[in-house]
Amino acid sequence: MTRIDSHHHIWTVSRGDYGWLTPDLPIYRDYSLDDLRPLLGDIGATVLVQAAPTEAETAFMLTVARASGGLVRGVVGWTDFTAPDAATRIADLARDPLLKGLRPMLQDIVDPRWILRPDVEPALRAMVQAGLRFDALVQPRHLSVVAELCARHPDLRIVVDHGAKPAIASGALSPWADGIACLAAETSVCCKLSGLVTEAAADWRIDDLRPYVDHLIACFGAERLMWGSDWPVVDLAGGYARWRQTADDLFGDHDRDAILGRTAALFYDLAWP
Repeated sequence: MTRIDSHHHIWTVSRGDYGWLTPDLPIYRDYSLDDLRPLLGDIGATVLVQAAPTEAETAFMLTVARASGGLVRGVVGWTDFTAPDAATRIADLARDPLLKGLRPMLQDIVDPRWILRPDVEPALRAMVQAGLRFDALVQPRHLSVVAELCARHPDLRIVVDHGAKPAIASGALSPWADGIACLAAETSVCCKLSGLVTEAAADWRIDDLRPYVDHLIACFGAERLMWGSDWPVVDLAGGYARWRQTADDLFGDHDRDAILGRTAALFYDLAWP
């Protein structure tokens, strides 16, 4: 089974649409696939995920994916879900076989129920019709909303990014743990083991992460979990290699082929040579 990094980014700062990426951050510089390749180890395929809420970002990522020599097997892009012609735009984007999903940046939207608004419905229906996946970039406050989204659109394939960003730095498990347990039990959503170290304290150790990873594994099982690096954001919290080794240690006896490849391949319908 090919090992898959199910969640990473690239960016070119001069493109100017990364509103969250400010000069005070250590990762305020260009990151390309050439920077990523030496870090991959046994990772043989990746999913490239949007980092800017623009359609220019989607076009940029698809161009990079096409030139990646088969490394990037899928792209999760962005489009305006509230545009009057959103359904048409989504259908057009879905004609590119490398586009596997879309991700509105829900964590940055003030209204936690935005995704349930009537003006977003046509976009969600178009995603289902086009066979696209939905990456839910959410926080614990959104978990009940994701459950309601599943109920309204049972045919929409959804993955929760970054384990829904639990408050690891403070050591708090509630209300995140209860929300995750309910979502996993009541829906068929998948979840990404990614982005957890940037929710931890700067001096995090493996035992700080263990209760959260153990809970995600207990709730979703290996068949609904996929590992992702969240590179280059992970460079803010120890880097690619440290997170990969830590996650590997936390998996224990669970199905590594699923977490490190099979779940992502099935969820995103990744093509293999």
